Formats: sequence, C-alpha cells, structure tokens
Amino acid sequence: MSVFTPVSRPELETFLAPYELGRLLDFQGIAAGTENSNFFVSLEKGEFVLTLIERGPAEDLPFFIDLLDVLHDADMPVPYAVRDRDGHGLRQLCGKPALLQPRLSGKHVKAPNNQHCAQVGELLAHIHLATRERIIERRTDRGLDWMLSAGAELLPGLDAEQSGLLRSALQEIEAHKAQILALPRANLHADLFRDNVMFEGTHLSGLIDFYNACSGPMLYDIAITLNDWCLDADGGIDLPHAQALLDAYAGLRPFTAAEAELWPVMLRVGCVRFWLSRLIAARDFAGMDVTIHDPREFEVRLAQRQHVALKLPIAL
Repeated sequence: MSVFTPVSRPELETFLAPYELGRLLDFQGIAAGTENSNFFVSLEKGEFVLTLIERGPAEDLPFFIDLLDVLHDADMPVPYAVRDRDGHGLRQLCGKPALLQPRLSGKHVKAPNNQHCAQVGELLAHIHLATRERIIERRTDRGLDWMLSAGAELLPGLDAEQSGLLRSALQEIEAHKAQILALPRANLHADLFRDNVMFEGTHLSGLIDFYNACSGPMLYDIAITLNDWCLDADGGIDLPHAQALLDAYAGLRPFTAAEAELWPVMLRVGCVRFWLSRLIAARDFAGMDVTIHDPREFEVRLAQRQHVALKLPIAL
C-alpha cells in the first residue's frame, strides 16, 4: 500500500475536529498513490480525501491551494482545500503538510473511447484558458533541466539499447530546450493520466491529483495526457482517440504554428519525464510496500514516438 506515513485513528480524530464535519466514521489508505500518502475519510457530513504531502518543498503548497481554488471557482470538477473553523486549508498531521479535500464521484476508465478522450481534451483546454492570462507561477521539479541531469545519472545503469534511446532523447531536449520554453504557457496539471480522471458513465465527473501541477508550456500538458489516454495495444498512438482529444481541445484553444512544429518532440519529452521518474521510483522503493509503475511502459512509448504521423489540427 502506498501510505508512506501511517496515521492512527486518535491522531486523525484530533486533526479533523477543527473542520467541524461531524464524527469520524471510517478511514482507509489509498493504494494507488506513488508520491504522497492518501486516505479516504468518511465523516458524518460527507466523504473526503486526506493527503499528506511527502515530496516537494512545503513553500509550494499554497500554489496548489490557490490553483485549485481558481479552477473550482471556474466550475471545473476538481478538489479543493476544505478550510477549518479558522479558515486554514493547509495544516499539519504526523509532521507532514496535510490537506483535506472533498471526495469526487465517479470511477476511473481503463479503456477510454473517443468520447472519453474528447471530454479530457475539453477539460484540459478549460484549465489552460482559466489560467493563461493570470498564471500562478511554479517551476516544476521534474522539468527539462531535471530530465537532463537525472537522465545522465541513470544512463550507466541501462543496457545498450535503452541507453541509445535515452541518450538520443536527451540530446533532442538539449537542442530544443529554448524553443520549448518559448511556447504558449499556462498552468498545467502535468500528470493527467487515466487514474487521475473519473467518469460517471460517459460524463467526466472529476479530475484529481494536482501535486505535479506547475506553470509551463501548454503543449507539454497535452503531450503527457495524450501519451496515456490515446494508446494502441503496442504503446503507439491510437489515431481516432488522439484526433478526438486534439480536436476537442483545439475547438476551445487553437494551436499555434510553433506548437505544431514541436509536437513530435514534445510527445517524446513527455515519455522521457515518466520513464525517468519511474526508473528512479523502482530503484528507490525496491522491496517496499509501495505502488511502483513499470518504467518499461514509457520506454516502449518513447521508442514508438520516434516517428510521429499524428499532426496537430491547425486552422488555415
């Protein structure tokens, strides 16, 4: 189970009392997390998710609270920090920064169809449109510089085929770094995988886990999303799914010529980011009772993205 910091019932009851949400009925750890400790919490006045922040500097946490408030105020189906009786959304539990958020309804979709992908594309566009004029700045700790340094560190431990694939990708990142950073920007979710989106039937009902959110190129967010939502059986791009996602997004926020030019590069960058982070997690948490996603999934996807036929829809 991916609960890095265990919480006892008395500790949790003391923590929850200032929220005045009634008696604690039940709580349980959530196994799906890979970086923070998460718990489902049932109270007399509703269902909530408690997150103990395990990674990243505490000074970044007001960013997450502010961003989610902006998106919640824009009527997007996102969680937000519940305030206690004194108006505090960020508190401490077991020595860790802690947030209590409403639990959103719905279930994750393992095998998305075109309609699912289109709704995800629309939601991503709404996030970008809601923030691009007033970006809340936060530099990601898993950005291009991190990829270059972490990749160089991991190269010696890879086999010849893997190291060739990664080395080529790192050289491409270095060559296009300035162009990527000059692309149109907004606030990004930066981790919009299938297990972070919920549906009720065919209706998108919730988007969760904003702890990788940052400011940066909107195209990067789209590449990360498409790399998980629009896959064929071999890790390649499912073109109908991808076209549905991109068309829905472009209907709200048209792509630029610079984005179209860098699109294949950005798809590869998105693969590199998660290949490296999963390799590090597999190394650091080996033998621990922690959910570790298979690094090879993104190694395969990076290999598949060496030749990209899919183009961005550009208005003529």
